[in-house]
Amino acid sequence: MHTIALFGSGKIGESITALLASSGRYKVKICDHDLVRANAVAGGWASTEAHHLNLDDRANVRSILSGCDLVISALPYFCNSLVAQAAFDAGVHYVDLTEDVESARFIATLAAQSKRSCFMPQCGLAPGFVSIAAAHLIKLFDSLDTVKMRVGALPIYPTNRLKYNLTWSTDGLINEYCNLCEVISDSARLFVLALEGYERFSLDGDEYEAFNTSGGLGTLCETLEGRVRELNYKSIRYPGHRDLVAFLLNDLRFRDDRLALKQILERSITTTAQDKCMILVEVTGMVGQRFCQKTYASTVYNQSIAGKHFGAIQVTTAAGACAAIDLLLQGTLGTNRGLVKAEDIALPDLLANEFGRYFSDERALKGIA
Repeated sequence: MHTIALFGSGKIGESITALLASSGRYKVKICDHDLVRANAVAGGWASTEAHHLNLDDRANVRSILSGCDLVISALPYFCNSLVAQAAFDAGVHYVDLTEDVESARFIATLAAQSKRSCFMPQCGLAPGFVSIAAAHLIKLFDSLDTVKMRVGALPIYPTNRLKYNLTWSTDGLINEYCNLCEVISDSARLFVLALEGYERFSLDGDEYEAFNTSGGLGTLCETLEGRVRELNYKSIRYPGHRDLVAFLLNDLRFRDDRLALKQILERSITTTAQDKCMILVEVTGMVGQRFCQKTYASTVYNQSIAGKHFGAIQVTTAAGACAAIDLLLQGTLGTNRGLVKAEDIALPDLLANEFGRYFSDERALKGIA
């Protein structure tokens, strides 16, 4: 039985605990600065225990990591560099879910120096699973033209003007809406503004919009530079959402006061576990002498894990991370040190995994050779 230190017992931490603990193959140390919350998440699951976490206390962190095979950070993105450094010092594997580009770059520098452990940042849904799906399609082409990645975590029953609910980290959401977005455009790697690149489309009879958001590409710009003409990532929302967010960030200038924006959003926008996650990847390029398009499209809905209900964003983010952890510790990834990118994980391996099966959708791979 492997021992995992889980840092963070929020919505995603709770679903990670459910997946790992219900498998019967993992012992989970649930660690949070709020010990009451950590105990509440640990309660009811076998092979779990709660720990008080103080990232500023190196002795506390070192004690928690003692005897662990891996630490996963489900903390806000700005905590990840500290957790990764602690993992490096302790010689344990590291996984996170971050969309933050700067912390991912710092973690990559640690990974390059590591002789004892693997570092796998950006292993949730987006970044994470969407890059794995894209990499699977990319392998089917002799040469590439465009790679388009679209992901949306949406309420099934939208009722407010934003047509949105807070289903994951508010800090992460604001980060995606405010930070620059890395893309490849006309074969050049560059940064563009979030909320731009607006488009409308229909899927299964419903109307959606999509626009640039930060971090969803993970490391694909680095991986595909020089191989693709266009590469971009956009978030999917219901029509009208982008304009209202732009009004808040630009006209009312909350882009310059993220703390106040977070307070407003968490005061005014409800949470929900009645959601869905839409995943859409489109790749075009040459297959032999033909210019072809191949598409991966899937929708994952909120569901139960071991008798407990979780939202779709909780399920998909946790499943991506837990599958990556499981494949690493099983030896399937073929390495035990250095940086592992999401696109290094084979889609068939992930979908066959106990945790990756939550992404399984026979329609998604239908017609893809």
